[in-house]
Amino acid sequence: SANAPIFGVDLEGMVTEWNKMAADLLGYTKSETMGKNLVENFIQRENQSSVSQVLSKALSGQETANYELPLLSKHGERYTVLLNATTRRDGKGQITGVVGVGQDITELNQVMAQSKSVADDLTQLIETANAPIFGIDPEGKISEWNKKTAEITGFSKEEALGKKLVSNFIHLDYRESVSNVLKQALEGVESSNYELPLFTKGGMQRDILLNATTRRSAAGNIIGVVGVGQDITELKQASERAQRIADDLTRLIETANAPIFGIDTQGKVSEWNAKASSLLGYSKEEAVGQHLVQRFIKEEYKASVDDVLSSALAGKERANFEFPMFTKNGKRLDILLNATTRRGPNEEVIGVIGVGQDITKIREITSEQYRVADDLSRLIESANAPIFGVDLEGMVTEWNRKAAEISRFTKEETMGKHLVQNFIQPENRKSVSQVLQDAIGGKETANFEFVLMSKSGERFTVLLNATSRRDGKGNVTGVVGVGQDITAFNQALAESKRVADDL
Repeated sequence: SANAPIFGVDLEGMVTEWNKMAADLLGYTKSETMGKNLVENFIQRENQSSVSQVLSKALSGQETANYELPLLSKHGERYTVLLNATTRRDGKGQITGVVGVGQDITELNQVMAQSKSVADDLTQLIETANAPIFGIDPEGKISEWNKKTAEITGFSKEEALGKKLVSNFIHLDYRESVSNVLKQALEGVESSNYELPLFTKGGMQRDILLNATTRRSAAGNIIGVVGVGQDITELKQASERAQRIADDLTRLIETANAPIFGIDTQGKVSEWNAKASSLLGYSKEEAVGQHLVQRFIKEEYKASVDDVLSSALAGKERANFEFPMFTKNGKRLDILLNATTRRGPNEEVIGVIGVGQDITKIREITSEQYRVADDLSRLIESANAPIFGVDLEGMVTEWNRKAAEISRFTKEETMGKHLVQNFIQPENRKSVSQVLQDAIGGKETANFEFVLMSKSGERFTVLLNATSRRDGKGNVTGVVGVGQDITAFNQALAESKRVADDL
């Protein structure tokens, strides 16, 4: 009755155990599996060799913990199960088979893949952005230096990293004001649209319109500043959207422990397996007979955990309940728990069995990924450059504040509408469509110039970078366009040319 998939095999690899959760997950009833070879009948061909090795080791007494096992259900659905393979012995200590206790981590892996996809997508956009982006650590030393910054300044990434930004790349006349802006950002006070003078390797000044954003760790501690700018030296009235390079994502947790414990109807510990002991630091002897909630749960979580266990004692089982437990040394662990009612021979409730999974590191990673995604989304929305996105059908999926300001079309008026047909001038539709199709095909375009007509009939000239947008598997899902409004700049050039021609 455990709320985790459990199966067993004999010495020949034939199924001897197949619990209700395994049946519910994979669609094969117990009667369909008993006596059949587990590997040959229920494991995908490409995984049969590795699964056979795990079972063979367990049959020789070498148990395996936290093996990530891909399974295919009766209906063709793919599941990933985190497996503990335990040797089964008879009363004389002779090996009689293997018992596997698993945890379905399919949805958790999908969440991790999606979060990684978002971060990878945004990281790619930042690195290839047509805007200078750099970062400093708390000591003011350069920690990020993107391709556009290297192009503008003439200093390569290798030449810049680890050097003091202000003392090496800012003119003496501006060092005090720039230091103040960066110092404020390191204290959590961010700045936007600050005009920063950068000097190139050749001694030329480049004027950058800068957004200085505080960079924080997963714990919320300030770890530096990210500066996203626009080179306004030649394009005086244009700014490019701001984006911060995402922190290197922590590698996804591949495995999680499976502590198992039980309580009686009084809430006292009646079961405490080896994994629970090794994870929490309390031996079985120290735990059995103790009240689980009163002894091992912190005061602020006692009510919610007690409610879950009381519900299970009333026959209402609970899956995927998340709560914190604290080790003997005071370390907090986040546990994902399945609470299953335990019944006696006459179906009377005699306690609860809890099968858990340690998701502490996964929670930390998730928190960091959400923070990165929120931070980058905020940078996109507040960027001083028009940014839009389309899906594979050319329908608008992104439309930031600057795009709305220039075009006079609100985000609500554009989302889900065809970009080219609704917002591009007829004479530019063919060329813009080609740029978008190239990006969907993986061929990105930089500095493409086209005319955008606003809601009020004004014509704007936009310099566009079209970047392919991809999912976690690398498949193209759309296009993101980062633009610059060069209308005023073109007008100035035209006027200068007219005067020159006139003279």
